[in-house]
Amino acid sequence: MSVSRDDFGIAFRSALLQRGASHKFSILSLTIVAIIIFFLDVYGFQAIKTTRSFINDLVYRVTYLASTPTRIFPGINQGIASHFNLKKENEELRQVIERYKAQDLNLEYISNENKNLKKVLDTEDVQSVSNVVLAKVLVDRNSPFLKSIIINKGSKEGIIKGMPVTQNKYLIGRIVETNYLSSRVLLLNDLNSRIPVTFDTSSTQAILTGHGTRKPTLEYLPEGYIFEDDITVFASGKDGIFSAGTPIGKTKDNGEVELFVDPNQLSFVTVNLIKPTKEVF
Repeated sequence: MSVSRDDFGIAFRSALLQRGASHKFSILSLTIVAIIIFFLDVYGFQAIKTTRSFINDLVYRVTYLASTPTRIFPGINQGIASHFNLKKENEELRQVIERYKAQDLNLEYISNENKNLKKVLDTEDVQSVSNVVLAKVLVDRNSPFLKSIIINKGSKEGIIKGMPVTQNKYLIGRIVETNYLSSRVLLLNDLNSRIPVTFDTSSTQAILTGHGTRKPTLEYLPEGYIFEDDITVFASGKDGIFSAGTPIGKTKDNGEVELFVDPNQLSFVTVNLIKPTKEVF
C-alpha cells in the first residue's frame, strides 16, 4: 500500500508542477480530487483497485512498446557499424593489393634491367674493365635527324669529349659533350656523324655517314665499287678517335649499313676511357 501512496504522491506533485494543468484545474479542485481518491484507495473500494490494475497494465504495456526501439536499434546499429567497418577494411585491403602490384611491377622492371646489365658486363673482358665505364641512358633525344643520348656518367668518372661509346663491343657513337655527372653521346645515325671505316677483304676505306631516320651509308668509295650484302664494317681508327677494328654493322647492296646495335633500343652503354689522339671539337 505504501508503494501506491508513493506513486500517488509523485503523480500529485507532477500535476501541481505542470503549468498547463493550471488552465484546466485549480489547485483547490486538484486537492479535493486527490483527497477523494486517497480515501477511496485507503478503504479499498473494488472499483479503485480494478481501475488502478487496469492503469498499471496499460502503463506496463506502453512502457514495453516504448522500450522496443532501444532493444532493437542496438542490434541495427551494430549491423550498420559492422557494414561500414567491413567496407573500410575492404578499401584498405584493396590499397594494400595495389601497392603489392606496384611493387611486383617495380621488381619486374629492376629484374629486366639487371639482366640487361649482366649481358653488357658479360661482353667485357676482365682485363679491360678498368678502362671501361658502364653508364645508363637517361634521356633519348630522338628527332628526325639529330640522334643522341644522355648518359649518367661524366667528367667525374674521367670521361672526356671524343671517347668511343659501345654496347656489347659494338660501336654506337662518341662523347660530344661532358658535364660533371652526365654526358651526351652522338650516335652513328645522327646527321652530323662521320666515321672513317674499313671493310671487305681488300680493306676498302670509306666514310660512314649518318642520315637521321635512314640507315647510315658508305660514302667516298673507290670509283665503280660494287656493294655486297653482309660484309662486316669496322672502324678504321684513322680519325684518331675510334679504336681500329671496332665492329659497327653489316653492308647492304644499296650502300647502307645495318648497325649491330639498334640506336633506339639503348638502356646501358659502355664508355671506353681511351683518350683521342686528335683534339675533338
